[in-house]
Amino acid sequence: MDGEVLMQEEDIDGSWTLLSLLASFLMVFGGSLPYLPQYQEIQRISNTEGFSTRVCLVLLIANILRIFFWIGKQFELTLLLQSVVMILTMFAMLHLCCTVQNNNQVSTKQHRLTDLNFHYFWKWSAFEDYLLFCFGFTVLCAVVTLLLLDSAVFVETLGSLAVMFEAMLGIPQLLQNFHNHSTKGMSVKMVLLWTAGDVFKTTYFIVNESPAQFWVCGSVQILIDVAILLQRISDLQDQQHHNTTKKRPTYS
Repeated sequence: MDGEVLMQEEDIDGSWTLLSLLASFLMVFGGSLPYLPQYQEIQRISNTEGFSTRVCLVLLIANILRIFFWIGKQFELTLLLQSVVMILTMFAMLHLCCTVQNNNQVSTKQHRLTDLNFHYFWKWSAFEDYLLFCFGFTVLCAVVTLLLLDSAVFVETLGSLAVMFEAMLGIPQLLQNFHNHSTKGMSVKMVLLWTAGDVFKTTYFIVNESPAQFWVCGSVQILIDVAILLQRISDLQDQQHHNTTKKRPTYS
């Protein structure tokens, strides 16, 4: 009888370990999955109008800061790996956007980081400029972190800054949709995956008792995701209404 109970406990432990590994795998790569349909959509239509590259800026800064937060306060290794994967994903998105924009560009005028023109900040023509900016930002963070690593206040502030930037992830896209009065080029799949991913990771943060900054960030992101989803649904309804009205026969 004791043997059967022991075997049942081992099975439960094994199942829990498997679920834990699956959850960790989804945390590492799940945040990048919503950008796959968006990447394919940009490739298909050769147009970046529906995607705000400032989303990449926000995520790059947030995840670079999160890596340095991890150095000061070792939380789950899963969240560190997630940051590395997200940084690589954002570089892939920026590379695609630069390629598409340069192919569609009528003017030969190039905007470079070395021009030091704030008007074209994060609107550079070359992918290398984005890499250079991130490298400079990383070096700056490394120097400051090494100098203040022993300060608990600094470490907690660093973590709060990291998640604050991440919480604002959807704001550039939300504002761009409002400014354009359109969500053309946006993938519904991406928005749904964004929302599902943020719900999952917020739950993960709460269950694993991650630093409070993380689950607060996740909750804010869910609200922003829902707002973007409502924008997209409203836009689709307007398009459908317009198409229906256009096809309706007129009588004189």
